[in-house]
Amino acid sequence: MGEQREVQQQRLGVQAELDGRLTVTELAARVRSSVSPCHRRVRDLEREGAIRGYRAVVDPTAVCLNLEALVFATLRWEDRDTVTAFEEAVTAIPNVIQAQRLFGEPDYLVRVATTDLAAYQQFYEQQLARLPGVQRLTSTLVMKHVIDDRPLPEYPWETLQAPGRRRAAIRTTRVACPLP
Repeated sequence: MGEQREVQQQRLGVQAELDGRLTVTELAARVRSSVSPCHRRVRDLEREGAIRGYRAVVDPTAVCLNLEALVFATLRWEDRDTVTAFEEAVTAIPNVIQAQRLFGEPDYLVRVATTDLAAYQQFYEQQLARLPGVQRLTSTLVMKHVIDDRPLPEYPWETLQAPGRRRAAIRTTRVACPLP
């Protein structure tokens, strides 16, 4: 794929992420393309998994989810069966809005939303503490979101200064990152 087309696909993805309700015509105008090629590229990005979906972002407090906790989970054992059982169990819990497996300690970061502290305590005792394979859980309550649902950066470029050159001689090089 040519570099120009790749850059345009990245810009399409960024614009779609910024406003998933754009029509193909509006999207084409934003990336300076005609409608048919823009539509083909969007479908390509969807088919290749670069665009994973479209959704509305709901304010948690609008649906009475006023408390958010970050839970760090450490497993007793990290064998395949324990990891699979933990991940399947945590995936089945609706109040878990995000979960990531980490390198090092702890093993997982689990983001949880509940109505209030009493609901979180009950949730912790009845669901989190009973997850399979858990050795230790540590919770931190979120005071405030400083950055929330930020779109991905527009493109994976690095700005490098050429050795022995003045600041005006900065060149941009592309980071190798093939689309999925």
